[in-house]
Amino acid sequence: MTEGVPWPVRTPRLQLRPCTPDDLDAMWGWRRLPEVNRWLGLAPDTIEAFRERHLEPARLASLYLIERLPEHEGDAPTPIGDLMIRIEDAWAQLEVAERAKGVEAELGWVLDPASTGRGYATEAVQAAIEVCFGPLGLRRVHAGCFADNEPSWRLMERLGMRREEHSRKTALHRSGEWLDGMNYGLLAEEWPVGS
Repeated sequence: MTEGVPWPVRTPRLQLRPCTPDDLDAMWGWRRLPEVNRWLGLAPDTIEAFRERHLEPARLASLYLIERLPEHEGDAPTPIGDLMIRIEDAWAQLEVAERAKGVEAELGWVLDPASTGRGYATEAVQAAIEVCFGPLGLRRVHAGCFADNEPSWRLMERLGMRREEHSRKTALHRSGEWLDGMNYGLLAEEWPVGS
């Protein structure tokens, strides 16, 4: 889905690259943590179930590993999170539906709690937006979260994404509680080049 992008994409401290099946064990390391998986749409309770879900070709193709670049030449990058870039069609009336194919992306991210509080998530999502509006030539990105997931929506606001919806008790959490949801979007023309 993201062919034409010069992977890995590097920032001053990080690199993003397509996930491979070999990356799933590292991802499981942070995704299995209660403070992380409480916000995820699905939280498999075993590594086998996690692998089965994430080895699905379309899902794996939309996942990217976030790695911290090494401090010393010759050292390997350290996996610290993962990011989703899911290319989608925009809604369109039937007569113009062909022009709306593959023009936007849903973004999602997960960071190992051991790496939070240092701006890594902001840096990684900013790089993903650059990929979407740069090499991929998309017209819009969007992301959503539970309203209670304040770090996530604060990150979106920090990057200039606009709150498009705050829905009241529309999302049933696995805890059994109905929670508010928030959705954010950003258009290519709103993104400053070379942010």
